[in-house]
Amino acid sequence: MSMFGEHKERILTGLALLAGVLIVGFIDNFFLMWLVFGVIYILAFKEAIKLFGVERDGLIPFAVGLWLIAGIYPYGDDLFVLAGVAYAGAVAFNKELKWVDFFPFIYPTAGILFMFTMYEEYGVMALLWLVAVVALTDIGAYAVGKSIGKTPFCETSPNKTMEGVVGGVVVATAGGMFFGLPIVDLGVAFLISFFVAVSSVFGDLFESSLKRQAGVKDSGDLLPGHGGVLDRIDGYLFGGIVMLVLLRGLV
Repeated sequence: MSMFGEHKERILTGLALLAGVLIVGFIDNFFLMWLVFGVIYILAFKEAIKLFGVERDGLIPFAVGLWLIAGIYPYGDDLFVLAGVAYAGAVAFNKELKWVDFFPFIYPTAGILFMFTMYEEYGVMALLWLVAVVALTDIGAYAVGKSIGKTPFCETSPNKTMEGVVGGVVVATAGGMFFGLPIVDLGVAFLISFFVAVSSVFGDLFESSLKRQAGVKDSGDLLPGHGGVLDRIDGYLFGGIVMLVLLRGLV
């Protein structure tokens, strides 16, 4: 009870988020999935603007427009590449534009687009697999790190230990691969789960580095006990890209 009381807010928010994910996954409707991903994207995009220190106003309508196109264009993961080409042309034309203004169109945009495209191509089971691997990576890292963790992993995230990271990857690979069996065979499920688990660790580190540069503890305060949206999806933003690339390459 003492542990629950200490982390009550975080646990309740986590359970609410899990319930929401399960409900949306059970309904498995394209428009609903597009809408939910879109809301998450815009909220994360707004947080990324602050973390990157973007000073230019008026970027949100472009993000909304990009997501509207993602709802009808069959290769959503290509859209951020097209956006990059368009912005490169704009920078060449207008020297007042800065590349930092484009950073939110890379992170979190790429990860969200890749995850949504993965849903379109491989179905809701692929998303469930991704959720399981990233969640198990976090749970395994926390449990192992708290019990035997001693060796610092890196300066970006002082609380992470090498033992915890390795333990998280092992737990996620061993447990997460079974969620991939409806899509791929066991060997491929093992490989994909392993690389997604590793990438989710570095997704978390990347967001931690952004927060350190911005001088903030959390990316936002929308989720009680968890911080902002980016704090909750950072591992998925890297893991989703890796999973889709490997699914296309290995299946």
